[in-house]
Amino acid sequence: MPLDPGAVTVLNLIKELGRPPIQELTPAEAREATAKSRAVLAPEPEEVAEIEDLTCPGPRGEIRLRRYRGAGTLAGEALPCLLYLHGGGWVIGDLDSHDQPCRLLANAARCCVIAVDYRMAPEHVYPAAVEDCAAALGFVVENAGTLRIDPSRIAVGGDSAGGNLAAVLAIMARDGSLPPIGFQMLLYPATDMAGERPAYQRFTEGLILTDKTMRWFINYYTPDPARRVEWQASPLRVPSLKGVATAYVMTAGYDPLVDEGIEYAKRLEADGVRVMHVHMADQIHAFLTMGKFIPAADLALRQAALALAHHWAGG
Repeated sequence: MPLDPGAVTVLNLIKELGRPPIQELTPAEAREATAKSRAVLAPEPEEVAEIEDLTCPGPRGEIRLRRYRGAGTLAGEALPCLLYLHGGGWVIGDLDSHDQPCRLLANAARCCVIAVDYRMAPEHVYPAAVEDCAAALGFVVENAGTLRIDPSRIAVGGDSAGGNLAAVLAIMARDGSLPPIGFQMLLYPATDMAGERPAYQRFTEGLILTDKTMRWFINYYTPDPARRVEWQASPLRVPSLKGVATAYVMTAGYDPLVDEGIEYAKRLEADGVRVMHVHMADQIHAFLTMGKFIPAADLALRQAALALAHHWAGG
């Protein structure tokens, strides 16, 4: 299927600007380059009812969080909550990089969204990000009253690396090492660090995320190859997914992660988990943060939010 016209525009714009591929940059340079791109590619953020920056205790110090309450919600209402984990290959991204999607999700699902600024590689390698996200989930549930959220309606979600972390938290919650959750939103998730699936050979040039870019991220996040087979790094390798939370999985056609995302959705179904899988065949990886040029980003985020709201409504 041909690429979405908006995605073609984005790729041409990056080429015209002469931005080097991420794998040719240092982590610091990659963070700076993507922050500059965000200002060009992201649409204007939506207004929400309430926004607050806060912190929670973590295993190695305080973790920064950002709390959103959707427009139209009541100030005293205990809202359902989505813990959102940003993408960026466990190396780039922060609370600001995904501010616009978090606002949209809070408004569209009429919920609270709490974004997590977890520690990143190479300064903090695996499993630092998992530990921080787990600590954030525990904090949210323990402080539900103060945060004005309903602890019986908690979801986890994220895109790319954040989808990986959300999938891991869902398994941990199933196993009892974290509070129970009811829903996981996995948006073009990374599910296996091996990088062996055919999509890695199909997408080698001309995209924002290629096989080389993905290996750059994996090498920084999991520098010890022996640990890449652990399910906390590669949730597709967990022996069973039976009993994990209801899942929404979105994959993109032009993405080295597409095969493992599709396989994860199939594994969930095979293990008896209720799952909705949406495949955006004409989209590139990371398109959800490029809504100024790719209108389908708005559609995809709203569809995910509506699936979440439907779940919370008992659907």
